Amino acid sequence: MTTLYGLKNCDTCRKAQNWLKRFDIAYAFVDVRESPQSLGTFVAWKDAVGGWDALINKSSTTWRSLPPNRKTPGSDAEWKLLLREHPTLVKRPLVVLDDGRIHQGFSDNGFKALFEVAK
Repeated sequence: MTTLYGLKNCDTCRKAQNWLKRFDIAYAFVDVRESPQSLGTFVAWKDAVGGWDALINKSSTTWRSLPPNRKTPGSDAEWKLLLREHPTLVKRPLVVLDDGRIHQGFSDNGFKALFEVAK
């Protein structure tokens, strides 16, 4: 089953959920604040999307409120610590498909292509 990771109060996550419902695509929703993911999961996501910088939402309020020294992690260990403390930094929604593919963000056309829904 497709899993959508995000925040229950995130407008974009709600739009993604509504889209999935509209096209009758079964999914499970996981709020990353209520159900923190393992460090191994963060590493797998990072590897799938092309690195830590691609995984992190640097325009988020959480990122902007971090002190400058926290915005330049120098190692995987520092990135993992940052995400353990602030799981909401993950760019969302993050979608994990049945076949293991990972997709970040939401757009109507992007989801149509991802889920092979006719336009």
